[in-house]
Amino acid sequence: MNRQFPLAGLALAASVLLTACGGGSDPSTDDAPPARGTVVLGQLGGSATTAQIDAGTSSKGIQTLTGAAKCGVDVHYVYYMTRDPNGNPATASTAVLLPSGTDASCTGNRPVVLYAHGTTTTKSFNMAQVTTNTEASLVMAFYAAQGFIVVAPNYLGYDRSGLNYTPYLNAESSAVDMVDGLRAAKSYLASAATTTQPSSKLLIAGYSQGGHVAMATHKVIERDYASEFTVSASGPMSGPYNLVGFGDIIVSPSGQVNAGATLFLPLMLTSYQKAYGNIYSATTDVYQSPYAATAETLFPTDTPLADLMTAGKLPADTTFTKLFGTGGLLTDSFRAGYATSNFRKALQTNTLLNWVPKHPVALCGGANDPTVFYTVNTPAAKAALGSAVTAYNLEDATSVGATVNGGFKQAQAATSTAAGGGTAGAAAVQAAYHGTLVPPFCNAVVRGYFQRVLAAGG
Repeated sequence: MNRQFPLAGLALAASVLLTACGGGSDPSTDDAPPARGTVVLGQLGGSATTAQIDAGTSSKGIQTLTGAAKCGVDVHYVYYMTRDPNGNPATASTAVLLPSGTDASCTGNRPVVLYAHGTTTTKSFNMAQVTTNTEASLVMAFYAAQGFIVVAPNYLGYDRSGLNYTPYLNAESSAVDMVDGLRAAKSYLASAATTTQPSSKLLIAGYSQGGHVAMATHKVIERDYASEFTVSASGPMSGPYNLVGFGDIIVSPSGQVNAGATLFLPLMLTSYQKAYGNIYSATTDVYQSPYAATAETLFPTDTPLADLMTAGKLPADTTFTKLFGTGGLLTDSFRAGYATSNFRKALQTNTLLNWVPKHPVALCGGANDPTVFYTVNTPAAKAALGSAVTAYNLEDATSVGATVNGGFKQAQAATSTAAGGGTAGAAAVQAAYHGTLVPPFCNAVVRGYFQRVLAAGG
């Protein structure tokens, strides 16, 4: 995402916290590793006032969507124990965004939004860095500043996690990490004895990769943790729920490569290789030269993508769509064998069309998304998951209402105009669609859905 919401004067002590945390996968020297969800470190890192939050949303023209901030937000950082895809102890971290202030919406027992972030290749990504992390600032404004306690895990492999890769789009592993982050956050807040505490109301949201993670977490909580948590509702947004169907389109010789594919595929191939061990025998089975030499360990990284292109570690294509053919990331033999490959089987394993939610789900996205194709994912999920699901398409006024649809179209028009209109304007809209244009509108839709569920006693 490219939106920035700078909040002047918010000083986070993240660097101090991270130095204290260390980076090993298991900080304990005991034979028995710490239990899942054990807090290794938890501290208050800073706070944002309502005025600071409003200044950020107003400057970006989205305050009509977020609403004026009702609450200030205290930003906490929690480092905790979880498990990697093979069941081994690993460390991860989460932001905890806690409403503050005297408004009745900001005190006492408040509903929790367990939030799953979108894809990033940046190793140091941290949802507690609300001054510099665009998605974190957006989530703070939409949820925490309106009275929701936000728990936003950074995922295994990011920030100071002890894992040297990330279990990207691994449904089961992602859900375990999210559950453990939630456990750690609740334990930390209880021990900190803050005046604002989690209620029993649990809402799960996430965008893009996080849409997949949010849906997986809802599924796994209802299946495995129903005695510990009750999901009031979930709101996955613009997620690849139908991974195998999505993959069939991208890899097919007659298909369409999505924007960002040369970033997503290395994350996914490494993730599934580490989890299942059978995606390839050697990296040259799937990657062209010279990318095979470094692709498996390329992400996450703090090296800028432009530098990776210059170094020949990624195809020199700023749309990140150079997946096949001369100079492409992947081999033609990988594409030819895809239909019967273990990679496709892994996509099938992590496709989320095989469950029936017990609590309501709101899916939101935009039908013209060039990154996570809406038509192959959201309608398929709605059809498979049944009557508990409502789907919202920002391009359809009958779906989201004239106000939201009109605002979304205005945002696209403004993006086009700023780029000079015509072909350049259309390209600008496509480039901004998934990461910048859709998120604030879908978060507004999902938050409204959550508020209606809570008002109805959900």
